[in-house]
Amino acid sequence: MTKLSVNINKVATLRNSRGGNNPNLIKMALDAENFGADGITVHPRPDERHIRYKDVYELKPLLTTEFNIEGNSREQTFIDLVLETAPHQVTLVPDVTGQLTSDHGWDTIQHQEYLKATISIFKAAGIRVSIFVDPDPRMVEGAAAVGTDRIELYTEGYARNFPRNPEAAIAPYVEAAEKARELGLGLNAGHDLDLNNLNYFSQQIPWLDEVSIGHALICDALYLGFENTIQLYKRQLAMRSSL
Repeated sequence: MTKLSVNINKVATLRNSRGGNNPNLIKMALDAENFGADGITVHPRPDERHIRYKDVYELKPLLTTEFNIEGNSREQTFIDLVLETAPHQVTLVPDVTGQLTSDHGWDTIQHQEYLKATISIFKAAGIRVSIFVDPDPRMVEGAAAVGTDRIELYTEGYARNFPRNPEAAIAPYVEAAEKARELGLGLNAGHDLDLNNLNYFSQQIPWLDEVSIGHALICDALYLGFENTIQLYKRQLAMRSSL
């Protein structure tokens, strides 16, 4: 079954807005695991406006599920952080400094040499590598050529178009996912997936390895409760028979 990795950046954003340690980020991460999350994702940025580098160091020895650190590998501090904490997976995202949120995948053709060199650093340390890509078979082929273990499909376009036309919204993602499977790449997905669109996405691409969800899940938890929300998201990934 597709794994659910809970991105806890928004928990850190709430904590940072008032200083102190409320909500307690470490406790929230451990509670997420206890409530059924298959993994924890963090995305540190240089301005530390949400997850702080110190948080990552504190989390690593305490987590019992898969730990995924995503971020901009052009920042040496990010590379050092990943190598020093040795998570199960690193997800490389083509962010620029000060970017509000991730909004596109890698051009795996234009940045082929850079990606090859960077991926080799993490793989030499025994860390599984995933790279953010748009749903374009050419970019998937480029991803296979640079030696990544997995790709993460950037799903904002799917989420935006899903309410109007689910079939059209999912079509390019299925094509890209099939190409990834053909090339032997693992497959993750993330960005704007929620309780409304997650089940359809996972049913159309049942070989999906993992989804990383943060913003929508934390927003839902404000109404539904943290434990209940994690279970609701897990249920969407398990509902294979409702087609």
